[in-house]
Amino acid sequence: MHEFSLRVYYEDTDLAGIVYYANYLRFIERGRTEWVREQGIDQVRLKEDDGLVFAVRRVEADYLVPARFDDELIVRTSVEQMTGARIVLKQDVTRGTDVLFSAQVTLVALTLEGQLTRLPANIRRIVH
Repeated sequence: MHEFSLRVYYEDTDLAGIVYYANYLRFIERGRTEWVREQGIDQVRLKEDDGLVFAVRRVEADYLVPARFDDELIVRTSVEQMTGARIVLKQDVTRGTDVLFSAQVTLVALTLEGQLTRLPANIRRIVH
């Protein structure tokens, strides 16, 4: 499981000081980016050398408890399933022991032309 820490800034909140719902998607995107980096995958080289990029195919999200201005949060990312063509991740945003937001995110590989393609074998070997 990968963990990414962040703090809620004023710009992340609405007038009530509660995190605006769409910003959770930004938070988990940051967590996924760091998770990919931790896997040893250089997304710039993947694009330049192999002509592939990762794309989010599906997000299923549950908003459970609001985060607030100045909260310290952790985005936890783990692999739920991987096939030849997709990676399904579980991502939770937590504050202490409380799960505030939970999502299941499906990633796919795309060519630079936007066509779906199989995940390269070397990526399937190293992702965990």
